[in-house]
Amino acid sequence: MKNKKQTTAIICLSPNDGGMELDTIKLAKNLHPYIDVLVIAKENSFISQQIQTQHTIKLETVSFLTTLNMSLILQLRKIINDYNIKNIIFFGASELKSLYFSLFRIDVNLIIRHGTTKSKPKKDIFHKLIYSNVNYHISISEHILKNVEYIIPFGKNTKEKLIYSSFKTTSAPQHITDKISLLHVGRIVEGKGQIDAIKACEILISNNIPFEFNIVGSIDSNYQKTFLEFYNNCPYKNSIHLVGFTNNVSNYLKKANIFLFPSYGEGLGNAFLEALSSNLICISYNNTIFPELAKLGLNFFMAKNKNINDLKKQLLYAVKHINIEKKKIKENRSIIKKVFSIDREVQQYLDILK
Repeated sequence: MKNKKQTTAIICLSPNDGGMELDTIKLAKNLHPYIDVLVIAKENSFISQQIQTQHTIKLETVSFLTTLNMSLILQLRKIINDYNIKNIIFFGASELKSLYFSLFRIDVNLIIRHGTTKSKPKKDIFHKLIYSNVNYHISISEHILKNVEYIIPFGKNTKEKLIYSSFKTTSAPQHITDKISLLHVGRIVEGKGQIDAIKACEILISNNIPFEFNIVGSIDSNYQKTFLEFYNNCPYKNSIHLVGFTNNVSNYLKKANIFLFPSYGEGLGNAFLEALSSNLICISYNNTIFPELAKLGLNFFMAKNKNINDLKKQLLYAVKHINIEKKKIKENRSIIKKVFSIDREVQQYLDILK
């Protein structure tokens, strides 16, 4: 692979511990063997704590209260100058306003990485200014690529590129469950699908099918009251286990045979790829990235978008035909290894770095 690239800063200023934050850490690890990488993260954030354990990857942290903030602008500008940064890969959107002003009259190859679906166009005069110095918009799926074209203003010299996020397959777990075991992995937040998934399990209750459902992920503070009120009033809550955040998702993959993931929208969905590569029968809604994954040849169920009745039907069918469906998903691992390889992702990024 190419190397001898100039210093690259990977910036994500989110305090959360979701997919974007995990992707930030993963890209830093993947690029580190080939180029000089600096991670810039929010002070005491999940990202900063995780990168500190790596020891070999350089880290700088910043503190701020608002996304457009003079202190943040000055902190970023100092770091960029001190490290002579020539490339920036930026994850997120909110703090881009401060980053724009921190880069004033500094020549940097600015790459914005997009991983989530955005709803409202940002083509007003202010956003045209903020995005004017972007060199590349990187999308992690064709769905996101089209969304970015619709939502984001492009500068005079801005280019766009599709780079699938890499996914490292591990050895497929040997499933040790002797009953129907469902799994959902992801932050518990509005639109991620946990409530729909729990509602779908009603079909198993009405058909006298015993099951357990592990929901892995921390609860977003803004959604906690809504979710817990629903959960605590669920008549079959004893079959639903809220695991919380864990670094050992593999243990739950081993216990599961069905991955129930009715998200309202995904940019790519690391958790979904992990479930597919772990030989789980997977069920999603027919929206955003999921039809694209099916076109790649991956085998899984798609219910009609946001249609809980159809989600129930798909779940019941999968449970009743579980042994037949297990045979259909055997090719998923090899497809994921090929399409989402680390070598391919790294080379595509190296191609656009200075």
